[in-house]
Amino acid sequence: MEISQLTAAERRVWEAYPLGRKVDFRPTDRESAMSGAGWGPERTVRAEVLRALLLDGPRRDGETAKLHLTGARVIGRLDLQHADIAAPIRLWSCYFDEELNLYGAQLRQLHLSWSALPGLNAIALRVDGSLRMTGCHVRGPVRLAGARISGAVFFDSAELGEQGVEWSEPVLALNRVTIDDDFQADGGFTAHGLVRMAGAVIAGNITFDDAVLSNPGGTALHASTLNAGADLHAMRLRAYGRVNLRGARIPGQLNLAYASLSNPGGMALRASSVAVGELWLREAAPIEGSVTLRRAHIDLLHIAPGTWPDEVRLDGLTYAVLDPHEPVERRLQVLERDADGYVPYAYEQLTAAYRHVGDDAAARTVQLAKQRRHRATLPRYARAWGYLQDVTVGYGFRPTWAAAWLLSLVLVGAVTFALRRPPALKPGEAPDFNAVFFTLDLLLPIVDFGQERAYAAEGAYQWFGYALVVLGWTLATTIAAGVTRAISRQ
Repeated sequence: MEISQLTAAERRVWEAYPLGRKVDFRPTDRESAMSGAGWGPERTVRAEVLRALLLDGPRRDGETAKLHLTGARVIGRLDLQHADIAAPIRLWSCYFDEELNLYGAQLRQLHLSWSALPGLNAIALRVDGSLRMTGCHVRGPVRLAGARISGAVFFDSAELGEQGVEWSEPVLALNRVTIDDDFQADGGFTAHGLVRMAGAVIAGNITFDDAVLSNPGGTALHASTLNAGADLHAMRLRAYGRVNLRGARIPGQLNLAYASLSNPGGMALRASSVAVGELWLREAAPIEGSVTLRRAHIDLLHIAPGTWPDEVRLDGLTYAVLDPHEPVERRLQVLERDADGYVPYAYEQLTAAYRHVGDDAAARTVQLAKQRRHRATLPRYARAWGYLQDVTVGYGFRPTWAAAWLLSLVLVGAVTFALRRPPALKPGEAPDFNAVFFTLDLLLPIVDFGQERAYAAEGAYQWFGYALVVLGWTLATTIAAGVTRAISRQ
C-alpha cells in the first residue's frame, strides 16, 4: 500500500508502528468503545491498513515494531488468517465494524482490552505470549477452539453476547484449547449464552469469581473433560443454565462458595466422573435443579444439607471428608432424594465420613437408615422379618433395644408366674420355685436353670409360657442376625 493513500489518522498509525509508539485517539481515557460507531474520520482506520502494517510494514533499525492503537474505529474486516505476525498487537478501546479473523494465525501477543467487536474467529490461533480481552464487549461468538496460548488468557470484566439474543453456537468456544498459564474470567465477566471449555487443558488456575453465565433452559458452562493444573475458582458465580463438568480433572479446589446455580426443571450441576481435590459449596444458595455426582472422586466435599436440591444422583460418589459436620438426620434427608432410589454405596460413604471424624453413633444411625431403606425394596415376607429385626434390635445397630426387650419380658413373666405359681411336675423332687429364673428358662433357648424341667404352667398360663418360648427364640434369632450384620460392617 502506498503511503500517499493513507488518511491523516492512518498516517499517524503507520509512522508510529516501526517505532513501537502508542497512538491514542481518545479525548479522555474514560470513553467507552461502545460508542465507536459514531466516531468520525479523524479516528477511523481501515482494517486493510492494519493488515498491511502487520504483514509487511516498515521497520526501523534499532527499534521494535509494535501495533499499539487505542480509541480507534476499525472499518472493514481485519483478516490475518494463517498469518505469522512478529509484532505484538495491542488494540485497546477500539471499535470494530466487522469480525476479526485470526484463524490459524501465529502471534506474539494479542491485547484487545476494552474494545467492542461483533465477533472473533481465532480457531487454531497460536500466541507466544498472553491473550488479553479484559473489559471487551463482543456482540457475537468468540471462537478459540484448538488454540494454543503460551501465556495467560484474560476475559475479566468482559461481556459476550447480548441479552435476549440466542446463538446456535457458543458465545465463547474454548474447547480443546491449551493454555500454559491462568485463565481469568472474573470481576463481573458476563456471558449471554453457552461457554464451552470441553477438553480444554489449562496449566494454571481457572477463575470465574463474580461471573454471570446466563443461558436459561440450556447449558451455561460446558467443561466436560476439562483438565486444570490447579484450582477452579467460581466464588459468587451466578449460573442460569446447566453447569456441566463431567469428567473434569481439578487437582486443587473447585470453589463454588456463595455461588448460585439455577436451572429449574433441569440439571443445574453435572459433575459425574470428576476427580477433584476439594469441592466447596460453602454458603452457596439452595441449588435450583438437579445435581449429579455419580462416580465422582472428591477428597473433601464441603456442602451444607440446605444447599442440596430436591433431586440428586450420588451413586458411586466417593469422598474422604464431608464438611461441615451436621446432624446425621439432615444428611440422610439428602440420600432420600436420590432419583435412582435406594443407593447402598451412598450410605456406605456417609457412614465412612462419620467414622472418619469419630462419630460412631452417627455412623450406626446411617447404617440403620440404610437397612430401613433397603427393606422397602424387598418382598412382603422379607419386609416382615426386617420389621421384626428393626423393632427388636435395630438391625443390630441398637443392641440396647434387645436388653430392653429381654428385661421387659422377664419382668412380665416373673410377675405373672409369681402371682400364679405353676405346679411342680414331681413335688417331692422339685427345687424351690423362682419366677425370674423360670421365665429365663422359657425365654433363653440355650440356658437351663432347671426351673422349666421341674414346673409346668397350666391352662392359659401354659399358652403364656409358649408365647415366651416363641418370643425368646425370635429375640435370640434377630439378635444373632443383627449382631452378625453389624460386625460384618466394621
